[in-house]
Amino acid sequence: MLLVIDVGNSNTVLGIYSNRELIKDWRVGTDKYRTIDEYAMLINDLFQLSELRFEQLTAVIVSSVVPPMLNTLEGLCRKYFNLTPMVVGPGMKTGMPIKYDNPREVGADRIVNAVAAYEQAKCALIVVDFGTATTFDVISADGCYLGGAIAPGVGISADALFERASKLPRVEFSRPPQIVAKNTVNSMQAGIFYGYVGLVEGIVSRMKKEMGGVVKVMATGGLAGPIAAATDSIDDVEPFLTLEGLRILYERNSGQ
Repeated sequence: MLLVIDVGNSNTVLGIYSNRELIKDWRVGTDKYRTIDEYAMLINDLFQLSELRFEQLTAVIVSSVVPPMLNTLEGLCRKYFNLTPMVVGPGMKTGMPIKYDNPREVGADRIVNAVAAYEQAKCALIVVDFGTATTFDVISADGCYLGGAIAPGVGISADALFERASKLPRVEFSRPPQIVAKNTVNSMQAGIFYGYVGLVEGIVSRMKKEMGGVVKVMATGGLAGPIAAATDSIDDVEPFLTLEGLRILYERNSGQ
């Protein structure tokens, strides 16, 4: 079985693949101060709940945008899994030319998403990932990574509003009953929710105009579903896009 690990700034997502099928997935908070042994205890608990054992793992691949986490996870894999993990980074065979001024600057998660999206759709694409940051990644019809845009994530913006405006409460991110809200909580939800819908529609529209032709828009990340339901700018929601990309990259770099 293959263990895939995607480390984001806020959450770490883990998945287990058996014969190219995702059979289990988990989401935990990213904590760069956890030790190797603490992560081993956490993952062992998740495995036991799913009746899995470390001994069943045959390979591990890791993608991380939190540099301190790499040493921790590499140590974890060697100490508890008796495996050397494959790490997404420069020099890895992606099968996707990267047309960026400096390809090394592109976050590992963005490349992983792009690879998975193009493998599935085989057409010009915009991939929107709703994470700590909201990223927009553009792939050409012939499978080249062209670049994109990075915006503050929903959580960052909502927290900034709460922290800077003394009288405003912290609110849950959800779609309000109407955009002309009648109370403070709904007013904040309307501004945050529809503000992000507008951000997505505006950036996607401008990217499509710049690219020309037919472009498919694919979304992933924890908030992809609610936002996609409120706009026609997103064609598909793929909640496990990053995990699928990690599986594909493992196969391309392990000779499978």
